[in-house]
Amino acid sequence: MKTSKTKKAKSAAGSGELVKPREAALQLRVSFPTIKQWIYGKKIGSVQTPGGHHRIPQSEIDRLLFRTRGKNSEARREVMRRVSGRNQLVGRIEDVRISGLMAEVVLSIGDQWITSIITSRSAREMKLKPGQSAAALIKATEVMILRV
Repeated sequence: MKTSKTKKAKSAAGSGELVKPREAALQLRVSFPTIKQWIYGKKIGSVQTPGGHHRIPQSEIDRLLFRTRGKNSEARREVMRRVSGRNQLVGRIEDVRISGLMAEVVLSIGDQWITSIITSRSAREMKLKPGQSAAALIKATEVMILRV
């Protein structure tokens, strides 16, 4: 029976990358003991090495990430918006300047402006353009931009 479970797990892993449980715990933002409980409780698939160590297919981690962060873009956006309502300032994008690896985003919030430096990739992925609504997420000494 044990060999059939191992064979099933190996076939479930396919050609995907296998991750150590500690790395999986970091990606999923859970503790190492939680990952071990999930493995033993069959909540997450794993492959056993010849030495008896567990390895988790990246596809299993992705499956759980997808579930915890929302099934569609609207649900994921709502999860992100719940980060901290007190520290979000919603306004209009006034200017987006992309140069090399970085982008400068200027938001007008009331009669004040906030400037944030983010990666150009993030600015492109969010499709930031002047006139759009966006939120400045203020966290410690950094200001992040969320498209709303």
